[in-house]
Amino acid sequence: MATLEVSGIRKSFGPTHVLHGIDLAVEDGEMIVIVGASGCGKSTLLRIVAGLETPSAGSIRIAGREVTALEPSERDIAMVFQNYALYPHMSVAQNMGYGLRIRGLPRPEVARRVREAAALLGIEALLERRPKQLSGGQRQRVAMGRAIVREPKLFLFDEPLSNLDAKLRVQMRAEIRRLQQRLGVTSLFVTHDQVEAMTLGDRLVVMHQGHAAQVATPMEIWAKPADTYVAGFIGSPAMNFLEGRLAEGGAAVELRAGPVIRFADGPRPGPDGLPLIIGIRPEHVILAADGLALALDLVEPLGSETVLHGSLADGEALVVKLAGMAPQDRTLWVALPPEMLHVFGREDGRRIEPLRAG
Repeated sequence: MATLEVSGIRKSFGPTHVLHGIDLAVEDGEMIVIVGASGCGKSTLLRIVAGLETPSAGSIRIAGREVTALEPSERDIAMVFQNYALYPHMSVAQNMGYGLRIRGLPRPEVARRVREAAALLGIEALLERRPKQLSGGQRQRVAMGRAIVREPKLFLFDEPLSNLDAKLRVQMRAEIRRLQQRLGVTSLFVTHDQVEAMTLGDRLVVMHQGHAAQVATPMEIWAKPADTYVAGFIGSPAMNFLEGRLAEGGAAVELRAGPVIRFADGPRPGPDGLPLIIGIRPEHVILAADGLALALDLVEPLGSETVLHGSLADGEALVVKLAGMAPQDRTLWVALPPEMLHVFGREDGRRIEPLRAG
């Protein structure tokens, strides 16, 4: 069991700056998911924690011990990769126990740990097989077993499910979460998949262009995204963004598409006319008797729900997600419930919180 402290981590490859001062404190037994688009720096951050990359600045502490200059083998960590990294000429048992053998552990101890990990993962019957005889999900379990037998202070997962099909990914992410909670091992999990991030993490680190755009629980990020990047990245379909400007002394927004909507949670700071971006998730847009006219461009029937893609009168796109089947009309009237609006500054994209009395 261990804590992890990442302080002021920067990384440059020549003139290219990849990480811009990352700070992160991970509690004992916590599962942190680092999520972001390709090229945002998430894997580089994980490799620095693992000791596979050297930071340009900053420090790493595991269980209170400074490890920034230590080799990976000296950090008491275990890493699970997306390509499994299994030795093809070794059996499952040999793959799982290899790291223990080279550390000089007695054979009976190696065998005991391998048996216990195999039982935990439900792969006891596979111990004598070679990797080529295994399915993708079985190989991933072996890779996880190899990490578990080391009994590390810290688990690091580098997109371990990206090579699996969709159904198996759902199953494996549930297994990883159950295992991590049962073992209580502090963990960092890197993914580009926001569904994986939301379902696996105690907290998320949403990365954007080498910065930690927001660090919070999944539901905090869902309910109060820090900026338009986070708001648009987390959620499927993505959040709608509409242009507007502050009105009525900060108590309302006048949308470019026409109507004025009064905020449900109080006025925003700033002068009337301040440019805003208003966000609303597709599932929060409702059908109405009047309001905004939405001309449909595409209807996606998904059985239990329907996703509508359309355009407002001013040309702005709007996506709506409805339960069940949608009406057959090509033009619908929709409303934006004030309590479901997210308000961002148009200049910096940052969330604007309401003014509070007192």
